[in-house]
Amino acid sequence: MIRRRSLLALAGLGGAAALLPAGPAQAAQAARPRTIDLPAPTTGRLVGTTTLHLVDHDRPDPFVPAAGPRELMVQLWYPARATASRPRAPYTTPRVAAAIDQRLPLDPGTIAAVRPTARTDAPALPGPLPLLLLGHGRTGLRSNCTALAEELAAHGYLVASVDHTYDALAVEFPDGRVVRTVLEDEPADWEAAERREIAARVADLRFVTTELTGRQDRFRVDGGRVGVLGHSMGGSAAAEAMRQDERFRIGLNLDGGLFGSPVPDLGLDRPLLLLTSLADHETWQRWRSHQHAWGRQLRTLGAGHLSFTDLPHAALPGNLPGHLPADTYAALLGTIAPARATALTRAYTRAFADHFLRGRPAPLLDGPSPRFPEVELRWSRD
Repeated sequence: MIRRRSLLALAGLGGAAALLPAGPAQAAQAARPRTIDLPAPTTGRLVGTTTLHLVDHDRPDPFVPAAGPRELMVQLWYPARATASRPRAPYTTPRVAAAIDQRLPLDPGTIAAVRPTARTDAPALPGPLPLLLLGHGRTGLRSNCTALAEELAAHGYLVASVDHTYDALAVEFPDGRVVRTVLEDEPADWEAAERREIAARVADLRFVTTELTGRQDRFRVDGGRVGVLGHSMGGSAAAEAMRQDERFRIGLNLDGGLFGSPVPDLGLDRPLLLLTSLADHETWQRWRSHQHAWGRQLRTLGAGHLSFTDLPHAALPGNLPGHLPADTYAALLGTIAPARATALTRAYTRAFADHFLRGRPAPLLDGPSPRFPEVELRWSRD
């Protein structure tokens, strides 16, 4: 049986294997060429992507102080002017892709076959653009929600996804270093570990926001329209980042328990949306009792914890059902079709961001929709 705390805290795209042993036959299987296309954005607008290597010289690394100042890799997705001369972006680097295959576990070569839509270093549309910070699950990766990031970028947002170094499964830096996670699968003191991990993530998000809002180069950010979102532990970090920093006007939690943070017992004074697979969780119950501002919990029926990420698109091609016990697979991926899960997550995320950062009507957030009968409104506050 999968414990609910482990499911919500650990099952980022790179962390599902913390719940089970890898199959011994996996390493012996030969890589099989395949192409796994992520769903294209729902608008025909062009999307570019690039990576940034940022160093916070004012902060030693919170996980490995001997490593020196905190180093981060950040991926940006943005609306582009032209893409014809730019190559289609890889999902991640070859060495990180191989690490994901082994960790989940998937057949070798699966993640390398995933193809996003965005083009590498395409010229950006002039700003200023609203900014959305995007966080991965525990031992996950910045690429976990690429399909969602591309959708938001196509609709006019600058999306910045952060690899939280030493938390993320593997981070490859421009000089070729690959830094692996140092997090324990089962910490002796979960609460202390969660507080430490959330504190590091929030500091990362705040630093990246300062860096991006202060730039005057190819990307210009509208500092009055900044939001933060994340999957699993990234969702908890999003809520805590809002509590600590008023620059984050909205927060969105994709199926994350509100661990490592006082938010469940304090609430927030700005809008927070929960998109969940579970009907409820004790941290959500406490947050609902204390939320001061607009709030919603919307549950997607048939979803699993990883249905809000890109993994469902790679699961069958990568033979994930053959590597996992049936109950684990069901808990992580549910029964909803991958394309449908992505469509739902995109629609509700975009409606939320557009409503609070652009002032657009969002009736989708206020009750049942015939377009999306799988989504039920579990709780609301205006």
